[in-house]
Amino acid sequence: MYSDNSKNDVMDINREELFPGEDRHTKEVEESQVCPVCFGTGMEVVPGKGARPCRCRRNDRRGALLQASRIPRRYEHCTIHSFENVDHEPSKYFALGEADRLIKEYPIEGNIEGRGLLFMGTVGVGKTHLAVAILRGLIETYGINGLFYQSGALLKKIQDSYNPISQTSELKVLAPVFEADVLVLDELGASKPTDWVRDTLMQIINTRYNDRKLTIFTTNYIDDRSGDTDTRETLEDRISVALRSRLYEMCRTVVIEGGDFRRQLSPRRS
Repeated sequence: MYSDNSKNDVMDINREELFPGEDRHTKEVEESQVCPVCFGTGMEVVPGKGARPCRCRRNDRRGALLQASRIPRRYEHCTIHSFENVDHEPSKYFALGEADRLIKEYPIEGNIEGRGLLFMGTVGVGKTHLAVAILRGLIETYGINGLFYQSGALLKKIQDSYNPISQTSELKVLAPVFEADVLVLDELGASKPTDWVRDTLMQIINTRYNDRKLTIFTTNYIDDRSGDTDTRETLEDRISVALRSRLYEMCRTVVIEGGDFRRQLSPRRS
């Protein structure tokens, strides 16, 4: 178990403390094109300690990890700092704080305990933005192996692997999903809830649960109806009672309310 002081120490982590002088070092490399520390060898000498991989190689590795994460181009810009709460909705400020806290506490909460977040809310409230911001922040800060998948696209890719002429297999599709340090599974519950869909989602989520792998979910489906006249499907309806129960232990549920920011951005028509 970790003390409150340990968690507070983790929350104070920032990039400068983790990698002293790295931003300055990166700028020098970009200007000279040849690293002034390792002179292109990829190794830097630390007085009294020996040699270690140079910081310029760590920067290259993070760039490669971001490219391999499958973050869609539309969301490449998404960071904690670029999140906009134009309607000043309190639940969005809370969700932003939870995302930022998870990045800062990843060494304990994410990497060891494997407890992620489930962003729940209607369309256009910023769920995917925050999920990608967490993934990007973790890759850039800790150099983790992360992966983004829209749940429907992942299920389709698995189905395609069953085709006899396919150049891949179910195992090749699922292996990176199982092994990623952090997985973002976007739009959970969007696919028609057949037995195969539910069984496949259970396999994915249960494997990551057992391995204590951090997973971030987003969904447009709620947990509770507002009354007897509310006929909306719940997340439990879409993914099954058993799977929703598993998510309670894997993630903290963060409900985001507010208007669709895409409508607010679109030009008004006269």
